[in-house]
Amino acid sequence: MKPIWIVDDDQSIRFVLEKALAREDLPVRSFSSPREVLAALDGGDTPQVLVSDIRMPGGSGIELLATVKERLPGLPVIIMTAYSDLDSAVSAFQGGAFEYLPKPFDLPKAVELIRRAIDESLREAVGDERIAQMPEMLGQAPAMQDVFRAIGRLSQSHVMVLITGESGSGKELVARALHKHSPRGSGPFVAINTAAIPKDLLESELFGHERGAFTGAQTTRRGRFEQAEGGTLFLDEIGDMPFDLQTRLLRVLSDGQFYRVGGHNPLKSNVRVIAATHQNLEERVRQGAFREDLFHRLNVIRLRLPPLRERREDIPALARSFLQKSAKELGVETKRLSEAALARLTAFDYPGNVRQLENVCHWLTVMAPAQVVEPKDLPPELLVAPAPPRPPLPALAAEAWTDGGAEAAPAVAAVQPVPATGVWLEDLEREARTLLDAGVPDVWDALTRKFEAQLIHTALDITRGRRIEAAHKLGIGRNTITRKIQELGLDD
Repeated sequence: MKPIWIVDDDQSIRFVLEKALAREDLPVRSFSSPREVLAALDGGDTPQVLVSDIRMPGGSGIELLATVKERLPGLPVIIMTAYSDLDSAVSAFQGGAFEYLPKPFDLPKAVELIRRAIDESLREAVGDERIAQMPEMLGQAPAMQDVFRAIGRLSQSHVMVLITGESGSGKELVARALHKHSPRGSGPFVAINTAAIPKDLLESELFGHERGAFTGAQTTRRGRFEQAEGGTLFLDEIGDMPFDLQTRLLRVLSDGQFYRVGGHNPLKSNVRVIAATHQNLEERVRQGAFREDLFHRLNVIRLRLPPLRERREDIPALARSFLQKSAKELGVETKRLSEAALARLTAFDYPGNVRQLENVCHWLTVMAPAQVVEPKDLPPELLVAPAPPRPPLPALAAEAWTDGGAEAAPAVAAVQPVPATGVWLEDLEREARTLLDAGVPDVWDALTRKFEAQLIHTALDITRGRRIEAAHKLGIGRNTITRKIQELGLDD
């Protein structure tokens, strides 16, 4: 490990920290001015952590911080400051310092803070190395490794592929990887979302049109099939394609020929088609909304992309990658996630999948107040994660309430027992393990609040907001449900 650098013009401060860190078997190097630090950096030396005073002859710690951060953006810098300097220090080093250490400081706490900075430095170094080596897609989860192996096996193939997965799970990334590693990789990759284009325009978008084919067609236009000639055409959300256009698409896939709208001369198509959908195409076929012969034509090789909640082990690497990407785009320093914040990110279910995680990381880059993101800095939707929809509860007998100010217990008729699937208990166990393993404080309170909030929200939804009826169904009193609604913020 590289040494911790101590920068202070006060020899006694340097001596105390040197001895304390030496007792912890941590290497130390001391400097009496910022000039000495810059000279050491110019000579090629770098620290694991930099601890600097704020006021020194020949330069301030804030100026040193700015200079060091330009050269070593990932280096944790701790600023030592007297209480009289605290306001200026806090406002000045928000752009990069790891933490501040007010003087006079408690020595064990100072050592603990330096150890935290070391851990952060080592973690960031590993993360940077992994990101530098990252391919266009990443994932250590077994399901994603299966996808990567399939891409490798298909690298020399021209076969059609159908990619299935929830919205935001990265289907276009897989399609691009299939194209990039195929014999057509030097050709064009053309993508079209068939659900995003009105039916009247989709045919022209796909196949092009001749001049005068319809009102407004003043010039001949090449469609996506022509644009993708020699390469790959990615048809996203194929399950939403209008039925009559499915017939035209089937003809192209079968014959390798198509006509522009309003055209009379057939055009040859040399295009590999990759399709994707978030829908169950077998069910769409049974409903008569999707042609069975087209389904079988597309479904030569099927790749299923898992939702993010099924590959939680990939969330830390994805989050760090997205934070780096956002910081680079905005020209700011990369935010870092505390262990508790990372545990919250990992426990969330992400209905929007990888796309939602990327949006969260962009939000944190803009909105998080400090360089190290804590749980309180996360977006509101991550602080109380919504539970997945549950089947409606069985209706109870008519309620009987007593009058008066005291809380009365509802009379509940017997109901038929509902077979327990155990799925929600498995979800609860998984989330509890994630939070407990990460050392998140107040796990009992956090999970209890989620549990109570979801129960009350579901009961109110079933009773269309009638609180007394909802309390009756839950088997609690009317005063209890009113108090809980206020405590859990469900009135908002």
